[in-house]
Amino acid sequence: MKLIDRGVYLRKLIGVIGTPDIKVVTGVRRSGKSKLLEAFKGYVEANIADANIVHINFNLTKYEQFKDYHVLNNYIESSYIDGKQNFVLIDEVQMCPGFELAINNLHAQERFDIYITGSNAFLLSSDLATLFTGRTFEVKVFPFSFSEFCEYYTLTDRYAAFSRYLREGGMAGSYLYQDPEAKYDYIADVFDTLIVRDIRQKYKIRNPILMNRIVDFLMDNISNLTSARNIADALTGNKDKINHKTVGNYMQYLCNAFAFYRVRRYDIQGKKYLASSDKLYLSDHTFRYAKLGTKNLDYGRVLENIVAIELLRRGYEVYVGVLYKKEIDFVAIKRNEKLYIQVSDNISDAKTFEREVSPLLQIKDAYPKMVLSRIRDEAYQYEGIQIVDIADWLAEQPSTSQK
Repeated sequence: MKLIDRGVYLRKLIGVIGTPDIKVVTGVRRSGKSKLLEAFKGYVEANIADANIVHINFNLTKYEQFKDYHVLNNYIESSYIDGKQNFVLIDEVQMCPGFELAINNLHAQERFDIYITGSNAFLLSSDLATLFTGRTFEVKVFPFSFSEFCEYYTLTDRYAAFSRYLREGGMAGSYLYQDPEAKYDYIADVFDTLIVRDIRQKYKIRNPILMNRIVDFLMDNISNLTSARNIADALTGNKDKINHKTVGNYMQYLCNAFAFYRVRRYDIQGKKYLASSDKLYLSDHTFRYAKLGTKNLDYGRVLENIVAIELLRRGYEVYVGVLYKKEIDFVAIKRNEKLYIQVSDNISDAKTFEREVSPLLQIKDAYPKMVLSRIRDEAYQYEGIQIVDIADWLAEQPSTSQK
């Protein structure tokens, strides 16, 4: 498969070489974590003359013996070379039960520079502090951004390229397939493996049919406000009563596995978070096509999903804005920076344009406000609001920066 330089991710790992942190690369299945670790290994080999690298990839059967954490720990300890910079690189570390005991022991010795990747439900951002006694540095890897998609295919016509990206998305493994149905079969298989192998195995799901129904509901309602209770009500039939707490747990498992990302609501006037309902966005919008089909596509929802993931990719905290009972699609915050963003498929109609800009005009602070749409034209200003083509915004901004 063709590889491209995912430079910002790689530079983040390079920037913490020699620090005492346990470096953890996380992300949804098939998002490029293993390739990133290989690229980092290549950098170390090429640039650090006294490096001693212990690299274990649990995707490969030749490392099967190390799936006992005692064996893993002893092998790495025995591979230490005094006077060298000793790097430990472990891919898919969660495939070794008790891996955290080996990692903590190795880290406590202060002899190894440790880098690990882990899949979704088994290596959660929220659990890192609990799993590891030392400080962790997390690099969150996402599927290909639009700019990476253009680089992979060497596309220069942004607008035509974006039409392709809308259909093909960021799961790079699917790019090897020429037939669209084969692409979606691959993407569906990735998602099904995530659900079956990771979530069911980790959480011992007792009602897989309900899990599948929740997934379909969430995919069909991308960009809609939702809650565990209203999903439970929607899925409850004449014969069965679905517990909203079970639904809430399953939703959290999906987010833990990086299948979906939860975006909370934020009261702009009151400057407080609202807890009644959230929006959930897919880690890659083509999961929706692969599972639900491509008929009757709602491009507005898909565009909103793409923007939500791009903002997360760029390292923003992302919220749904609420102001005077009106909704702003995204409030994006990073340190002292804040953006207000509306997303629309088509704003050529005067009523649609008014609907999108009117909530932004009511925001009285001086932070940037923009409407992203497929205008296929130069960006312009409307009463202090930037009107920008979504393809231009996705292509021109740094696509993989993080906090």
